[in-house]
This record gives sequence, C-alpha cells and structure tokens, in this order.
Amino acid sequence: MKISYDSEIDALYIRLVEGKPQCRTLQLTDEISLNIGENELLVGIEVLDATQVLGEGSVPDVVLENISFKVA
Repeated sequence: MKISYDSEIDALYIRLVEGKPQCRTLQLTDEISLNIGENELLVGIEVLDATQVLGEGSVPDVVLENISFKVA
C-alpha cells in the first residue's frame, strides 16, 4: 500500500495494489473516487480537495490491524 499527496492539486491517493492495472473509476462523491480493477478488486482511492475533506492541518490516525507488511 502506498499513500501519496500532491499539494499542487490538493489530492490524496491511496494505492492498495502494486503496479498499474487496468481500472474503471467509481465516483462516490465529487471529491472521492474508487479505482476498481479486474474481478472487482479495489485498486486505489482518490480524494480531491483533500485538505477540505480531511480537515486542513489535521492528519487522521492510520491504524493497521492484522496486516503483515514489510518496511521498504
């Protein structure tokens, strides 16, 4: 998983799958969309106007439960 933020366009992207699979976009709201890959796999989540959606200056807690991972 990779979380990235682009301050120039105020967008946050959470990539759940490595690589660049073919995706379709499911628009949840004007600001939030999901990238759905083959077999309905959730590939990524995009948040536009991230400082407004998440609250400017605040960083939400990230909690990982029961997930094995390695730090690169």
